[in-house]
Amino acid sequence: MQVRQVDAKQGWQWIMSGFLLFRRAPLVWIILCATLLLIAATLALIPMAGQFIFTLLSPVFLAGVMTGCKTLNEGGRLEIAHLLAGFRGTASPLITIGGIYLVGQVLIVGMFMLVGGDVLMSLLLEGKRVDENELRNVSGDMLSASLVALVLTIPLLMAVWFAPLLVKFGNMQALDAMRSSFVACLKNIVPLQVYVITLVVVMTILMMLVSVLVGPSLMVQLAVITAMSPILFASIYASYRDIFQDSAEIA
Repeated sequence: MQVRQVDAKQGWQWIMSGFLLFRRAPLVWIILCATLLLIAATLALIPMAGQFIFTLLSPVFLAGVMTGCKTLNEGGRLEIAHLLAGFRGTASPLITIGGIYLVGQVLIVGMFMLVGGDVLMSLLLEGKRVDENELRNVSGDMLSASLVALVLTIPLLMAVWFAPLLVKFGNMQALDAMRSSFVACLKNIVPLQVYVITLVVVMTILMMLVSVLVGPSLMVQLAVITAMSPILFASIYASYRDIFQDSAEIA
């Protein structure tokens, strides 16, 4: 599947296209995203294993949501059942992507702890109290560790960003899909930066406005995230169609 290099302005256009897809079925979108959030919250109640399970299954759920985007884009109806569409036929390679991402996350956390040192590890894991001098050292170590984690996380995210769509719509295997996703993100790093920055700015403004009107709380933040999730998912589908030239035929 051929990868296109698009203009920087497409980063904004993907968000607009995502909003237009959301506008076609806003209520179903909200229910679908709320259901996914509920699944994540329920699995989080399982100590340790719950987060691992959701990470493994997240590419499967994403592929299902992308199938809903495809159906909606073609004039069909978005349904809650689309959330499970990734389990039909492509579950194995999608879970493989989730497994590779999970291993990558674990390794990155390990590197974060290694660079941060014993004091930072004790502070984060055990809540150990530190004096002022130790706090200065820990702050420097945390900054270094955070930079290392960021440098390692970005390539991992690039490899998994489009991978579930390439598996679901392009019939690719997990490693081939991750390789193509990384190449696509690398070739379109500028529009993706515009896309990410715009999303962050929009979400920040929305959270500030809602907090002023309703009051700051965790429920308010969750409500804003749930409301923005449909646009995020739909914009990922829009970027996929834009970047992968053959996707217009497949999707």
